[in-house]
Amino acid sequence: MRALNPAPDGAPVPLGPRLRATRLAQGITLAQMAEATGFNKGFISRVERDETSPSVATLLALCQALSLPIGSLFEPPEHEVVRFRDAPKINFGGSLADERLLTPRSESRVQLLRSTLEPGASGGKDFYTIACEVEVLHVLEGGITVRFPQHDVELGSGDSLSLAGREPHTWVNASGGRSVVLWTIVPAAWSGSR
Repeated sequence: MRALNPAPDGAPVPLGPRLRATRLAQGITLAQMAEATGFNKGFISRVERDETSPSVATLLALCQALSLPIGSLFEPPEHEVVRFRDAPKINFGGSLADERLLTPRSESRVQLLRSTLEPGASGGKDFYTIACEVEVLHVLEGGITVRFPQHDVELGSGDSLSLAGREPHTWVNASGGRSVVLWTIVPAAWSGSR
């Protein structure tokens, strides 16, 4: 039996967009990159658009200017799919609510919850807070009333509300019909593996 040599994939690794995204995330202009690396702006722009193949030395210089480990350019993107049918049911303390966690349990940066609220569903009569910086509520269908100690906010289909998670509040589905809402919590109020 003859040994088979591994063949290269043939598909180019898109390094440029990762370099550009890192540069932009750090607020570095092309002019600043050119000054830091000694390369001209046009060349750096072509590298970022994958219009030229830079040498290893060039990649190293660009990564050093961005404080980016060169190996991270070759790592696959991190993403995880949560299918709605497989999304775990959770209970954040509300009643008459079917709540699903749409982000992975291990995700600590953000949580996305989808709640199907029967008529009369509520977060309880007592105000509560969530250990997060920002909570965003978006109404997909129906309506919801968000209650604060000083006032109520009525939301209908398509409406959104942003609030500090530490602000006392509760909610009720007083729409008379079923409502579907998305809650985004940043950072995640809780996380952990199954």
